[in-house]
Amino acid sequence: MTTPTDLYCVMGHPVAHSQSPWIHARFAELTGQTLHYTLRDTPLDNFADSVRDFIQEGGRGCNITVPFKFQAAALADQVSERAALAQACNTLTFQDGKILADNTDGVGLVHDIEQNAGVVLQGKRVLLIGAGGAAAGVLGPLINAGPSHICVANRTAQRAADLVARHQTLAMLQNTELTGLDLQGLDANFDVIINGTASSLGGHGVPVAASVLKPGALAYDMMYGAPAHGFMAWARTHGAVARDGLGMLVGQAAVSFYIWRGVMPPAAPVLAELRARLGSP
Repeated sequence: MTTPTDLYCVMGHPVAHSQSPWIHARFAELTGQTLHYTLRDTPLDNFADSVRDFIQEGGRGCNITVPFKFQAAALADQVSERAALAQACNTLTFQDGKILADNTDGVGLVHDIEQNAGVVLQGKRVLLIGAGGAAAGVLGPLINAGPSHICVANRTAQRAADLVARHQTLAMLQNTELTGLDLQGLDANFDVIINGTASSLGGHGVPVAASVLKPGALAYDMMYGAPAHGFMAWARTHGAVARDGLGMLVGQAAVSFYIWRGVMPPAAPVLAELRARLGSP
């Protein structure tokens, strides 16, 4: 009798562009794990039922992408400290009849910026654009990296203010000034600019003026592939160093894989392979 293969997936809408199945397949090959990881394009009005259906099919865990990260955190029976702070989740684990939520986005982002891009966040001025699930998931780890100032800017100022208020205690412990503004209130140059909105995915252009960019700043789009090209071209035109979110994607996936399998996969060679595969610099 053959042993059933452990099932995992990524849920989102849209999700066809996701490289997560390839990433986790490579992680499994390189660590000697056996699993099957698929895409699940999830109806906007049926997320909770979709998760429960996957559990009934034998699913062991899933990654969550836009626009379900807040719903995923609310659905869970147990929430990690970082997911609770974000109130957003990108990693669900199904164990002993319970749904466990975590968020590995921020760990992946900080690792990619500091280790792969070589930009130390300590003492820097950081602009985080957006206050949705993606931005919420990375703010805590960004604060822990020790920037002197983080500004959260969002089209709806109240959402930025709410996100900032939730993280203010952590910011005070790290001696990081944390502020929230609407997109029109920005008037300062930043060392690092992170686009955590879905503007790139929707082809809606860059949501901030070029005046936010300090000369030589790192301009980082959490999106990757074709959706990030517009933001990256804008950044380069205005003298910034552009980077897409491919390294964040692989980094957060590695931590998710570790949560599920208890084995930390080698992220660096998988990222190099993925960039070559996609023709991404």
